[in-house]
Amino acid sequence: MVFDFERTQRIAILGGGPGGYEAALAGAQLGADVTLVEHTGVGGSAVLTDVVPSKTLIATADAAQAIADAGELGVQFYAKGDHDKPLKPEVAINLLAINKRLLALAGQQSEDMRTQLLEAGVKIISGHGRLEGDEAIVVSTGPAGTDFDRIEADTIIVSVGASPRELPSAKPDGKRILTWKHLYDLPAVPEHLIVVGSGVTGAEFASAYMNLGSKVTLVSSRDQVLPGEDQDAAKVLEKVFTRGGMELLAKSRAESVENTGDGVRVTLSDGRVVEGSHCLMAVGAIPNTADIGLEEAGVQVTPSGNIRINKVGRTSVPNVYAVGDCTTMMPLASVASMLGRTAVFHAMGDVAIPFDTHKIAANIFTSPEIATVGWTQPALEEGTVSAEVHKLPLSSNARAKMMGVKDGFVKLYAREGSGTIVGGVIVAPRASELIYPISIAVERRLTVDQVARVFAAYPSLAGSITDAARALHHVDRRS
Repeated sequence: MVFDFERTQRIAILGGGPGGYEAALAGAQLGADVTLVEHTGVGGSAVLTDVVPSKTLIATADAAQAIADAGELGVQFYAKGDHDKPLKPEVAINLLAINKRLLALAGQQSEDMRTQLLEAGVKIISGHGRLEGDEAIVVSTGPAGTDFDRIEADTIIVSVGASPRELPSAKPDGKRILTWKHLYDLPAVPEHLIVVGSGVTGAEFASAYMNLGSKVTLVSSRDQVLPGEDQDAAKVLEKVFTRGGMELLAKSRAESVENTGDGVRVTLSDGRVVEGSHCLMAVGAIPNTADIGLEEAGVQVTPSGNIRINKVGRTSVPNVYAVGDCTTMMPLASVASMLGRTAVFHAMGDVAIPFDTHKIAANIFTSPEIATVGWTQPALEEGTVSAEVHKLPLSSNARAKMMGVKDGFVKLYAREGSGTIVGGVIVAPRASELIYPISIAVERRLTVDQVARVFAAYPSLAGSITDAARALHHVDRRS
């Protein structure tokens, strides 16, 4: 393709999730002529059916659990007219009201994002799009594909996201056998929810529904919850789950799931049968890359359908970029957003810093939350990176004691000699907020002494970060 630099650069974006949205804003900011194609709504599934509604549900579950635990802090509830007999509160969950609220919030977030794009000058086309080579996107806008728009572009960005993976032997029906997209249609909290899959999605929903009052059974094909995550963090979460009454079935693979009419029957590969009222299938996601013209355009994809990209989001076709869960990059909304901007900066000749996956902060919204950034414990054990480790239990933190926090820790990794922070793990309430200073330290290569010299309010959970950094300070022992 030959660029005409006398003309405003044209950017066409297929998919309006977090990556496509940020790419559109960045392109408009740099003066490009930007067109965004999206068939469900701005924000995509991340906003409408995944991240926003699920985290709203989790926040509601956390609130319910806080009420249930209030008695441990001395907050007591009494029957009206009887001040001598404190009661243990029984929290009533109105799931219809909860789902109505979270879907409304998701819709409002989508509309707010749409408004921002329009105000920035982005053209939005509603419809199903596919690539026409590397020069245009063709959009079906009418019923049954009767009307088409052709959007010519100098740069194309693919941000089509992913959908829940479905197994033939456990076909979701939206009634008893569910994916995460079906959860917001439930009229009441499931009496007994069987969650198949103990990755991030499975663990988050298992935690939320346990705190909303469901009996939960978590089926894990591996030997721990959250396989691949920090083992210390997984152990804390398993302890919390067990204490809350959840049944954990480790090294158990679901062979099939059957809707029995008034419940579900899950058959495991070893022949055991688990029965419950509903089953959530949380067994991964499939990129939405089929039949959108990638192969015809020469864009390389993996056998699983993920688009191969480099560290600025560029595909095998020079003017075609891809961002988000449809790519080989880490499937996080924050990663999609950052990569969307990076791709546009690279395409338009602005400063584009290649992605370093070891600087990505991630959070698992269980209760407690688990946040990580940088190098991991397995990397240290394998010798990939040499670092010292200090883990500080939250039980020693004054603010944690005041809040009644029983579980969690702060763990820092620092290079031997220099003391440069190369990673960290936080297990705590709002770990998603607490990880930020460690993310800055990893990004800017700060040392433990530099972090330790930063004032943290007292008392605060963040104080455990500076305490862990101080513990990693070493005097010169060479004399």
